[in-house]
Amino acid sequence: MKTTLLYGKDGLTIDVPDDSLIVEPKNLPGLENEEEAVIQALQEPIGTQPLRDMVKGTDKVAIVISDITRPTPNHKLVPWILKELSHVPLENFVVINGTGTHRDQTREEFVQMLGEWVVDNVRVINHHCHEKEELVKVGESRFGCDAYLNKEYVEADFKIVTGFIEPHFFAGFSGGPKGIMPGIAGIETIMTFHNARMIGDPLATWGNMENNPVQDMAREVNRMCKPDFMLNVTLNREKEITAVFAGELFEAHDQGCAFAKEHAMIRCDHRFDVVITSNSGYPLDQNLYQAVKGMSAAHKIVKKGGTIICAAECSDGLPNHGNYASILKMRKTPQEILDMINDPSFKIFDQWQVQKQAVIQVWADVHVYSSLSDETVELAMFTPTRDITENLNELKKKYGEQMTVAVLPLGPLTIPYVEE
Repeated sequence: MKTTLLYGKDGLTIDVPDDSLIVEPKNLPGLENEEEAVIQALQEPIGTQPLRDMVKGTDKVAIVISDITRPTPNHKLVPWILKELSHVPLENFVVINGTGTHRDQTREEFVQMLGEWVVDNVRVINHHCHEKEELVKVGESRFGCDAYLNKEYVEADFKIVTGFIEPHFFAGFSGGPKGIMPGIAGIETIMTFHNARMIGDPLATWGNMENNPVQDMAREVNRMCKPDFMLNVTLNREKEITAVFAGELFEAHDQGCAFAKEHAMIRCDHRFDVVITSNSGYPLDQNLYQAVKGMSAAHKIVKKGGTIICAAECSDGLPNHGNYASILKMRKTPQEILDMINDPSFKIFDQWQVQKQAVIQVWADVHVYSSLSDETVELAMFTPTRDITENLNELKKKYGEQMTVAVLPLGPLTIPYVEE
């Protein structure tokens, strides 16, 4: 049986056993007229006044977007926001790229993300979590740190956050408050947000919003300097908009999460020997760091001692920026990595992704199909594979002819689970 995984920009078609279970979210068509739907959501928002009525012509307006590792269609959303706020001069706007701890985007990447007209006519800036002079303290978190946010955002008269809602491997769901925390937070705040205790909490997992410490801290920090308006969307495998959620941050986000949960969380009857996953293709599979999300989705339904095969193109490498690669070199096994990170004295940014990766690797073997060299994959403690079908034939020797296989063609856009 052939199936196509989201991989890079073109997809990857593979052969899998005929009795494999293909696990995908309910297939939703893209909206017939995306612009009309978004404009209507801005004019008839959830829990607040229409956007246009809330913004004065003299206001300084900050629009926070997600960075290039997310598929949020900001090349559509930002121009439509500007169109709805046509009474505000363009020089009054600033678009803030919510990089979190990720690298800056180049002008060419901003053009790809926002369109050339926006980049040429509106001020667009990268957030820098390490630059103290670009941050403002907005409060103290009950989770044990000061809360710092981007100064330009804090000082704006009107604050808008955009985003894309999907299940998230430790915040429950993406979008909403995550656009601000960690999107435009300071490194001190992000380090607490993603410390070993928070990430290791069993309630910090896919699809859970109840007593999830990561989601709770995101919301707490947002309340200290709350966005005046949220515009979030959900997407299908073609990255088309399937629904729009706009208005008051928490109410609109809750409705979006309920919608995403209904369509993306898929119940399975049992765990599998082998789970093949993608990382949702470009832009999410640009590096191995991000690919941990696809592995984490597969972890939900793979047997202990089973095998995950993750297809992620990794056109941006490990990546070369950040501490992901260097943390992986500090110990020789995933269990040793976990022990190191769980030591309260260990604090290095990017440790949260390595922690999640190590938890998965202690549970199951992980093979990676990518554009990376075998040596690079092995340095990250994974097993490289160049042919997934051949890989499956080899695994039959380990699990026998009755080997059970599940496939997540959309990776973490689908969250399977087994009730145990």
